[in-house]
Amino acid sequence: MIHLYTDGAAKGNPGNGGYGVVLKSGPHYKELSEGFRLTTNNRMELLAVIKGLEEIKTKGSNVLVVSDSKYVTEAVDKGWLWNWIRIGFKGKKNKDLWIRFVNIYRQHQVKFQWIKGHNGHVENERCDQLAVAASENKVLLIDQVYEDEKNSDQLFNS
Repeated sequence: MIHLYTDGAAKGNPGNGGYGVVLKSGPHYKELSEGFRLTTNNRMELLAVIKGLEEIKTKGSNVLVVSDSKYVTEAVDKGWLWNWIRIGFKGKKNKDLWIRFVNIYRQHQVKFQWIKGHNGHVENERCDQLAVAASENKVLLIDQVYEDEKNSDQLFNS
């Protein structure tokens, strides 16, 4: 069993953000993080799960995703995601990331466990530290899809 711990952060929401990931399997341990100049907390929560799953090279692996994001865990566990796919994500945000998620999710045997954030869970606290630190980097990546959508919305709403 691979344990995938994740967290996302955004200052301003939208604002600069980042994600943090801790992967554990037996004696193996790996941390991942990246920061973005303009994004949302939900995008970072979801991207953390995606990046963690993409890091797993053995297809069909049993993975337990531990996340403090109900947005992510309930979308899958309550079946909302499958309905969003059925309706073509009409009116839903983060379509690009959800499609990317589904593609990697289907390659493994994934279960989700929601935990309360900022509650002393060692790996969740570490993921939060990684996400916040990544969001504070001097050089931040561009969340191109989000920025393009935001700019498009501004054109039509002005």
